[in-house]
Amino acid sequence: MTHGQDNLLSVSNLMMQFGGILALNDVSFTVESGSITALIGPNGAGKTTVFNCLTGFYQATNGSIILYNREQDTNVGQVLGQKLALADVLQPKQRLFSKLYYKLFGGSHLVARAGIARTFQNIRLFRDMTAIENLLVAQHTQLHRNVLGGLLATKRYRASEQNALARAYHWLEICHLSDDANRLAGELPYGHQRRLEIARAMCTQPTLICLDEPAAGLNPSETEELSTLIRCLRQEHQVTVLLIEHDMGLVMQVSDYLVVLDHGEVIALGDPQSVKENPAVISAYLGIEEGQDSA
Repeated sequence: MTHGQDNLLSVSNLMMQFGGILALNDVSFTVESGSITALIGPNGAGKTTVFNCLTGFYQATNGSIILYNREQDTNVGQVLGQKLALADVLQPKQRLFSKLYYKLFGGSHLVARAGIARTFQNIRLFRDMTAIENLLVAQHTQLHRNVLGGLLATKRYRASEQNALARAYHWLEICHLSDDANRLAGELPYGHQRRLEIARAMCTQPTLICLDEPAAGLNPSETEELSTLIRCLRQEHQVTVLLIEHDMGLVMQVSDYLVVLDHGEVIALGDPQSVKENPAVISAYLGIEEGQDSA
């Protein structure tokens, strides 16, 4: 699947090896700017490993990950205007802090600056902080941080705080969480926590958001609300979406393109209908040999 000049993300020949285990083998795909692309496959196919490589927690054994940025220049990786090679961003001295940032917010601080955010299959909110506090903490790299400015409450410092607060309330409203602003995150219903994670990721102002099984544990009405939110991110906020999901109803409903993994390899690419009818995909999900009668 190649989308030429419309690519936002290009993954080429990605390999990830853990000791003698080859988790990803020559994985290549692109994500078109403004699209909703789903990464699907059976359990253990390597989907989350791809996300971990994209967001800087893993340094891939081989291959390249390139995020194209045509809207504005970026200092990250010292590559301006055209492309950002994420593999070049994370230097050894930065990995300890990057892993800490990843565990808290879903990616390295440098990858976040590049415009990538993510959520997790297992919710990672600050349970003892309120919903609004979770969203404010996520914006700490964007705030004007100056101890003296804070002590003196300078105009610039106060403006920075107000902007962060406005952005946090903005995303609470979009995610239908305004009434939960001052409730502890750990006390929110499960479906609300799922949406709060998305709101927190969006407060970092990403161009690409990676959603790791956002529908896991949701009931049908919550899943429908989630699908509406995902489409809203793309249509009204110009955010490109890459998601991992096992709920095929949701995947088929919202996705423009599918990338299918099995045993760490890409076995199919394309639009939902063509992938759905692909014999290799049917084989991977149903456990039958290609060409074998499945009746």
